[in-house]
Amino acid sequence: MRARAVVVIAAVFALGGCGTVAGTTVPVVAAQVPTPGGVTEAAAPAGVNTGEDCGDPLASLAPSGPLPEPGRMPPGSTMDRIVARGKLVVGVDQNTYNFGFRDPFTGQIQGFDIDMARAVARALFGDPSRIQLRALTSEQRIPAVRDGAVDIVVRTMSITCERRREVSFSAVYYDASQRLLVKRDSGITGAADLAGRRVCATKGSTSLSHLASLPARPVPVSVADWTDCLVMMQQRQVDAVSTDDVILAGLAAQDRYTEVVGEPLADEPYGMAIPQQDTDFVRFVNGVLERIKADGTWTGAYRHWLGSLLPGPVPDPPEPRYAG
Repeated sequence: MRARAVVVIAAVFALGGCGTVAGTTVPVVAAQVPTPGGVTEAAAPAGVNTGEDCGDPLASLAPSGPLPEPGRMPPGSTMDRIVARGKLVVGVDQNTYNFGFRDPFTGQIQGFDIDMARAVARALFGDPSRIQLRALTSEQRIPAVRDGAVDIVVRTMSITCERRREVSFSAVYYDASQRLLVKRDSGITGAADLAGRRVCATKGSTSLSHLASLPARPVPVSVADWTDCLVMMQQRQVDAVSTDDVILAGLAAQDRYTEVVGEPLADEPYGMAIPQQDTDFVRFVNGVLERIKADGTWTGAYRHWLGSLLPGPVPDPPEPRYAG
């Protein structure tokens, strides 16, 4: 009953209002779910690969050396400024089950991405609770980083050349792949069955771009959050949802009448987005990632949050790639 209850309450949260996490007010962006029969078709954004060569898009900046002691950051550094403020401001999701979601039983946002963000806070302050979570939609991620509204975004964000023109990324901390979620009676088994079908994805996501490039030519439908897509499919306003496999697994766990189908449509390597000018913070975060991969924190978080969603052996953490 717990898993089924999450989708009902998640849908309610998605419809508007606000909540509090550790004393911090977190805005809830209004859902953009049309009324039955009023599906809005989306003009998909330009393709993820714009033809511009950015070298290796997954190559980040190498750590500068051993991490400094918590609370004792290099004077004048981005980390020193964050510590002086007293909290790390992080853009996160609140609608992706077990990755970044508001637990209906505690009212708190938690999940794999939240554990990753808390590891950065622990390295800065020695206290993982010194963190302010700001709920963002997919479309709001880059503006929040670019405008300085957050220090970092940890929100199932795939690294692309196009996005690297506006933000910097950490090394890859999770490898996902885009697939399809459908109702069990849909008759859809893969991308070839999507011709003329309405397929839901979130605004500002790489998933929307990949849908536009499929030979079957599905009809993309865009919304603010992934839970909106699930509600629309339950109402039969769309025929499928397409995004990263781990997100779809979370949606399927909330609705037993759905299933993940088909071969992967695209690779989706996740990175943490950071303002381009904060190169020292990129190096610091990569040092944190190296530490939590080595000490078992990453593996423990995967086992706790994703083990039940993605049966099978726990994978090794992604190997970092550095350029400078």
